[in-house]
Amino acid sequence: MTVEAARITPENGGAFSLAVTLRHADEGWDHYADRWDVVGSDGTVYGTRTLLHPHTDEQPFTRSQSGIALPDGVREVVVRGHDNIHGDGQGKTVVIPGR
Repeated sequence: MTVEAARITPENGGAFSLAVTLRHADEGWDHYADRWDVVGSDGTVYGTRTLLHPHTDEQPFTRSQSGIALPDGVREVVVRGHDNIHGDGQGKTVVIPGR
């Protein structure tokens, strides 16, 4: 599993939107990327985007999630993909704009 790109955008009200591009060798319902997480340096999970189906014919693929609250002191997060067989993949560090 590879996080190829992660774009974070501030929203009105202080929350953030993330657009994450994943590449994973989805094989169908028995083995596929089933979510991505936004994780702080202390392990706190600030947001999750659940992926409801395999993307066997769409690689890489991008999915977004809005309304992710990140505390003021957090300057960067790690976006990591997850699959239903192997668990967490390697993450990609993303710097939060304006912090």
